Amino acid sequence: MDNKLIFEKVDHTLLSQTATWEEIKQICDDAINYGVASVCIPPSYVKQVKEYVQDRMAVCTVIGFPNGYNTTAVKVFETRDAIANGADEIDMVINLGKLKDQKYGCLLDEIKQLKAACGNHILKVIIETCLLTEEEKIKMCEIVTEAGADFIKTSTGFSKAGATFEDVDLFAKHVGNAVLIKAAGGISSFDDAEKFIGLGAARLGTSRIVKLAKNQDGAGY
Repeated sequence: MDNKLIFEKVDHTLLSQTATWEEIKQICDDAINYGVASVCIPPSYVKQVKEYVQDRMAVCTVIGFPNGYNTTAVKVFETRDAIANGADEIDMVINLGKLKDQKYGCLLDEIKQLKAACGNHILKVIIETCLLTEEEKIKMCEIVTEAGADFIKTSTGFSKAGATFEDVDLFAKHVGNAVLIKAAGGISSFDDAEKFIGLGAARLGTSRIVKLAKNQDGAGY
């Protein structure tokens, strides 16, 4: 697969707690240069990033990140604030405790509320696969589909592990036709990226692919 086709599916990501404006600006420059799908950055930088990149690329940010246990009202406020500041795409983290407690209606309602807050903007739902059973992953495929979200996403990159080929394959078998798949965290080579895409991933959350293209150390998200 041509690397250009891989870049077009990359959400070039920097979500480090210590990320500075100079570092954020650098990933924006790299993202524009390599023609990636979006730049994924902390909510506090959304307005500044949108002013910097303007219409040259999509701006993505995270909600309820990385633990997902904020109240729904807080997540809705975060989402509206991010969109008002210029975010084009929202990646939200589910409440994992609610999933473990089988409070499926609460999860469905929360995703629906965030999708309503997003309007025409893209909503991706992070389910943190490394903390879930296979049954829980399948259940979230069903909930995300019913809620009308645009993507189901594997991972925050801040837990025990990131995306796996097995999880993306599982998503592809159980998610609805209208829901796309984002593999995120730990994608460490172009070969891995190509395999994730072949299994059904429409987006890749990573910082390493662009670093590899620049012949830099591919460490990180």
